[in-house]
Amino acid sequence: MVLSLNVILLLALHLLPGVKSSIVNLSNNGYNGIVIAINPNVPEDEKLIQNIKEMITEASAYLFHATKRRVYFRNMSILIPMTWKSKSEYLMPKQESYDQADVIVANPYLKYGDAYTLQYGQCGEKGQYIHFTPNFLLTNNLPIYGSVAIFSHRQSIWAHRRWGIFDEYNVDQPFYISSKNTIEATRCPTQIIGINVVFKKCQGGSCIRKPCRHDSQIGLYEAKCTFSPEKSQTARESIMFMQSLDSVTEFCTAETHTTEAPNLQNQMCNHRSTWDVIMDSDDFQNASSVTGTNPPPHPTFSLLKSKQRVVCLVLDKSRSMNSEDCLFRMNQAAELYLIQIIEKGSLVGMVTFESFATIQNSFTKITDENAYQNIIANLPQVADGGISICSGLKAGFQAITQSNQSTSGSEIILLTDEEDDKISSCFDEVKQSGAIIHTIALGPSAAKELETLSNMTGGHRFFANKDINGLTDAFSRISSRSGSITQQAIQLESKALTITGRKLINGKVPVDSTIGNDTFFVVTWTIQKPEILLQDPKGKKYKTSDFKEDKLLNIRSAHLRIPGIAEMGTWTYSLLNNHANSQMLTVTMTTRARSPTTLPVIATVHMSQNTAHYPPMIVYARVSQGFLPVLGINKTAIIETKDGHQVILELWDNGAGADTVKNDGIYSRYFVRYSLKVHAQARKNMARLSLKQRQNKALYIPGYRENGKIILNPPRPEVKDDMAEAEVEDFSRLTSGGSFTVSGAPAPGGETHVLPPGKITDLEAKFKEDHVQLTWTAPGNVLDEGKAKSYIIRISKYLLDLQEIFDNAALVNTSSLILKEAGSIENFEFKQERFKIQNGTKFYIAIQAINEANLTSEISSIAQATKFIPPEPSVPDLGTKISGISLSILGLAVILSIF
Repeated sequence: MVLSLNVILLLALHLLPGVKSSIVNLSNNGYNGIVIAINPNVPEDEKLIQNIKEMITEASAYLFHATKRRVYFRNMSILIPMTWKSKSEYLMPKQESYDQADVIVANPYLKYGDAYTLQYGQCGEKGQYIHFTPNFLLTNNLPIYGSVAIFSHRQSIWAHRRWGIFDEYNVDQPFYISSKNTIEATRCPTQIIGINVVFKKCQGGSCIRKPCRHDSQIGLYEAKCTFSPEKSQTARESIMFMQSLDSVTEFCTAETHTTEAPNLQNQMCNHRSTWDVIMDSDDFQNASSVTGTNPPPHPTFSLLKSKQRVVCLVLDKSRSMNSEDCLFRMNQAAELYLIQIIEKGSLVGMVTFESFATIQNSFTKITDENAYQNIIANLPQVADGGISICSGLKAGFQAITQSNQSTSGSEIILLTDEEDDKISSCFDEVKQSGAIIHTIALGPSAAKELETLSNMTGGHRFFANKDINGLTDAFSRISSRSGSITQQAIQLESKALTITGRKLINGKVPVDSTIGNDTFFVVTWTIQKPEILLQDPKGKKYKTSDFKEDKLLNIRSAHLRIPGIAEMGTWTYSLLNNHANSQMLTVTMTTRARSPTTLPVIATVHMSQNTAHYPPMIVYARVSQGFLPVLGINKTAIIETKDGHQVILELWDNGAGADTVKNDGIYSRYFVRYSLKVHAQARKNMARLSLKQRQNKALYIPGYRENGKIILNPPRPEVKDDMAEAEVEDFSRLTSGGSFTVSGAPAPGGETHVLPPGKITDLEAKFKEDHVQLTWTAPGNVLDEGKAKSYIIRISKYLLDLQEIFDNAALVNTSSLILKEAGSIENFEFKQERFKIQNGTKFYIAIQAINEANLTSEISSIAQATKFIPPEPSVPDLGTKISGISLSILGLAVILSIF
């Protein structure tokens, strides 16, 4: 089943201020093909390249040891931006590009965050990319983060990016009460020793500090308490907790892993150690340890320099394109791409093909309207003949070389609606060309091998039903891969509506302060040009006569380029169908960043996999400005199959179900049925820009204790609580996520008998007098869709009972619990009669959900509740001296989610 993935993000916000492809492979214990790309906005600095090389060389040896002599970095490519000067040692890239890089070097936005891994998949799934700032690479951060924090720890990073493991610290819950009734720092393993202190006033290299006070209201240390490790340690683990310690060179194993620590590794990976997850990865299935004692060879580096964008349209004009107006719709979409999407300064050529191919246009530099009109004039007007996709591709390569350009790194946009059993005959030539091929499969009969072409060359793949909207969305997604976000076209509106005769439609499109340059408004029709009225926020009107139309080609399309910078605010439009019969009208509006220095709000979307066997994949939609996530958005996925069937699916950023982290700007949902398009909307005053640093970053250490003294590290900029979020103004975005394939899917309605409810990952518990109160996000009847039939809640005084023998733990009566729809917050209170409750009583609770087919979910995260009675008023609440980190149970209900 081939499915289309689009994301329409229509977001109302207020402002005060596709699976990612990678060419990395592991061969004979060495990683090849890793790409590190420098953002075009980073100033040229030779030292940056040298520091990258030194960092990776050191990290390779560290990684080799940490993986018990299994893997190291063999060769890397550093992609130099076009904005830097050319040098003789810089080579031409092939598939390597900024937007597909494994590591990016880019300035932070608002100067928060030096390094992190963008990781929002499930346990064991690869992250998206690693982000370092130039400052991080040019400054000595080794005392703060550790030598390979820079590349081996989570953001540190390779472990997150490649193996899908998570942090073993928790900045939001740095301490917890252990099963031994001691206050422990959230870490792995507990053998890492240190002291708990509060840093007060700091000047220069010294701070006034004091011991952490015990807070009787929560049973833990006061809020600003910090765990400061001893500089000298004997523990060798764990890289994912504190890789900056000299002794730490390994990952936590099953023997040393702290299963009860409330960290993301335990939450996401069912309490498994990081080493267990790593060993289950594809990399380690056939990677045995290298014998001997010799270190690995040093990595080799290739310096590649991005080149001017070269794009060749290779368009099908075979006989089959006559059906359902395919040729006509292809021409409409191609015109829109040339007018609105392709970046100025790009070189563009065009080839058409049937049983043979013709070069219609040699490469033209897009500088003004005349340039793209020369190409549009040669769009095919007649469809005839057989099909030879290879002829089209070869002519594309020929057109590129005849224009004195290299096929290496050039792009081909291949569109066809027909099968071709000879397409595989040119696969070898395609590989040798080094070109990137984006494919658009028009309708269900298009060649299935298009997917292979895109995958082997690192291109995008799209499926579009035979309508103009699907084609428009596909073309709009094929933008520059250079990292120059401010140059890329941004879709604001894309609608296709069938309008009855003599009827009027109206619409609104917000234009926010981050966009407005090079703004186009395009209308297409199928029978007769409608009457058009477009009005800007200040009341200026643009009428039908203001729109340009190419009557010679009869593409049935009219466009208007807004002069200068588009006015901020809400634009309105109306279209009147003057014809007596119904016809399809489409509206598309695109723009670019308001200025080269203004980072626009953008939206991206993709599936967890491009191709998979049922059960389901996960839909991910990300909304951000620069590297900052936009929160508080209501968004809906519209899943569409090749036969046009649609399913509506709301995406969530609630940290439950398919969503890894709450409020990180990544909106996720399991996809259990057909295919996808996403509509997201935020109410006024609800959406905001998050200025907090991301998850998956190397742990910053304020200081160490050495010889009884605390040695401070340089301070790191922090976001104050009152500056952690900013309002965002009204805006709308549209983006396409490409196509994906699912095989083995059950018939509609059959999912219940295949898939259980989703796992509950956010269970919390606390005491209220002698009752236990539980809170969690409801799963669905099928994963996170629908409503479960019932819950099994079990309780024990011992953590291992729930982890290892859940069915033997005491059952809680849930007869009074009324189940809610997936995504709702469930609240349940019960009195435990089986165990005596007194000061210091501790319970562990976990839940399973059952669906209509009696399939049972995984066991939930495990919540802990401790009965804690505050001392009498005469006893000081704070300041109780506690030896080490031992806790005498003084009594208060504490909440501890043990994931």
